[in-house]
Amino acid sequence: MMRRLREAWQGIKVGTWLGWQIESNWTEPFLFAIYAVIKPVAGVLILVVMYLVVAKDGLANPLFPHVFLGTTFYLYVVNVLSGVSWTVVDDREHYGMLKYVYLAPMHFYGYLLGRGMAKTLLATLSVLVTLLFGVVGLGVRLSLDDPKLLVGALLLGLASLAFYGILLAGVSLLIARHGWVVGDVVAGGLYLLCGTAFPLSLLPWPLRALGLGLPPTHWLEALRRALLGSGLHSELSRLTSAQLLLILVATTALGGALSVGIVGVAERIAVRRGLLDMQTMY
Repeated sequence: MMRRLREAWQGIKVGTWLGWQIESNWTEPFLFAIYAVIKPVAGVLILVVMYLVVAKDGLANPLFPHVFLGTTFYLYVVNVLSGVSWTVVDDREHYGMLKYVYLAPMHFYGYLLGRGMAKTLLATLSVLVTLLFGVVGLGVRLSLDDPKLLVGALLLGLASLAFYGILLAGVSLLIARHGWVVGDVVAGGLYLLCGTAFPLSLLPWPLRALGLGLPPTHWLEALRRALLGSGLHSELSRLTSAQLLLILVATTALGGALSVGIVGVAERIAVRRGLLDMQTMY
């Protein structure tokens, strides 16, 4: 038991360090910091321009802070959930190192979790820069009326995204081609179905019902309540903050259990079929 814990911790440390080096492109910290600031601000400016074109009253519209906050925290979905699933494709197809990572004296699941932590650190920098720009440059007013809700929802949401990202990484182990689109497809679908930039009431009822059952929907709703004092979706207005947190606890636990099971099965199949060192060059 202690040996497996040491291997898991070793995997987390190595995965985090390696993931940060890859994400920063092995560059100098100062140059990477400039890039990390420019990228999220540019994304916000694109959102602002699009919103000014289609929305009545522009930035004065009471819906804008909810749209801004949802899009800002959605950076975590793109970086963590989609990014962890991309790890398998990147290490196997691009660097050709996945087989060596698997043979190293560390737990493979811990390694994937470490890569997710590196993605989380990068996304956190982008989110903080974006929030600062929104408050200073766009006049978005944030209120921290419920810090416990903010901390609880943020940590549970990040853990959930990491677990479901690892689950997708397990699926990517078994995909010969087009594995790189798995994370992007899921992240794009969640952007639409989780009410990131608009209320779920605008969707047809089948899609609305699906969106209400997805963990990021409740996560973003809890963050909006914590930072804006109110949520966006009328369908969730009857839930208390405590109930939202309980839902996040349940979905996070489910994601952890599913990710451990699916990655374990995918590992065994990948080893038996020789998929760990397969490079399609596609």
